[in-house]
Amino acid sequence: MTPTLSLAMALMEKPSVTPDDAGCQPLLAQRLQALGFVIEPMPFGDVSNLWARLGNEEPVFVFAGHTDVVPPGQAQDWLSEPFAPVVRDGMLYGRGAADMKGSIAAMVVACERFLASGEPFQGSIAFLITSDEEGVAADGTRRVMEVLESRGEKIHYCIVGEPSSSDTLGDVIKIGRRGSLHGLLTVHGVQGHVAYPHLASNPIHKAMAPLHALASETWDEGNEAFPPTSFQISNISSGTGADNVIPGTLHARFNFRFSTELTQEEIQQRTQAILDDFELEYSLEWQLSGNPFLTRSGTLIDAVKQSIRHICGVETECSTSGGTSDGRFIAPSGAQLLELGPCNATIHKVNEHVSIDDLETLTRLYEDVMTRLLRA
Repeated sequence: MTPTLSLAMALMEKPSVTPDDAGCQPLLAQRLQALGFVIEPMPFGDVSNLWARLGNEEPVFVFAGHTDVVPPGQAQDWLSEPFAPVVRDGMLYGRGAADMKGSIAAMVVACERFLASGEPFQGSIAFLITSDEEGVAADGTRRVMEVLESRGEKIHYCIVGEPSSSDTLGDVIKIGRRGSLHGLLTVHGVQGHVAYPHLASNPIHKAMAPLHALASETWDEGNEAFPPTSFQISNISSGTGADNVIPGTLHARFNFRFSTELTQEEIQQRTQAILDDFELEYSLEWQLSGNPFLTRSGTLIDAVKQSIRHICGVETECSTSGGTSDGRFIAPSGAQLLELGPCNATIHKVNEHVSIDDLETLTRLYEDVMTRLLRA
């Protein structure tokens, strides 16, 4: 069993359903401390965070990731126990295999190999690990970055180990992500009997046209890095449970995934303007999950592309597709940041798995990138 596979399985055995770290970070801290890293736990609330750094010079190269995983669902739906990792047909099965304990294991082993040569390097190496990525993400990477910023500790290069690849390892890297803005629209009506609609005001009827207008709006055309902004209604709820009652309220939840062409404020203003065009009594609540971020061409992207070409023999695609990641909390500090990890076909699914060969190749990739950046 290779060191990467062994560490990945040791991490996957720990049922670290968000925000519980379940002992993953102490295991990582032990491995990193043995390499000379200064270990700094940063707990906030129920969340475990780990900042580990080797060296005091610039540039600071950071591996970032999360030890928390999504709930596995019903254990009987899995071919094997979700927190009892097994190898089958060249694949490692279990919750967290691809998202993202396999990546974390590859990062640690890559660092061990990089340092084992004893060759000098420029700058510092650090790990930023949280147990609050799959949940509300309030006390994880966001809080660690606040601490680092408050004491002037800057990150120059950052690789996030999210599963970025599509069909084959290294075919896609994420150089940014769209912003995510949630809205809760409450349409107010007057409850009444369905047989006497003139004595009531049906919020369902009143909401149909404005919701259609929001869904039909062209918010922007996107740009060279981002697709057009999308608006999606995720839930509509109303009614009292009785089929002869006109409800008094309707709640509609929706989400914007937005590009750098728009700001949060612009989206909110345009949404309210559309709603105000209708005879609608409403209230509106907003929650920003993260603004869009983008790393343009630079030293980090060039090094990663070269490593992928050298080790995997493929030309990688730079993408901003997919959901949000903790990169949204790191990139605003000015760091060059991208996401490089295994294939994402089974993440958050029953029988999540990752190729063992890909884990070993990913380890080589991470080590090669470090060499290009810190020993050039």
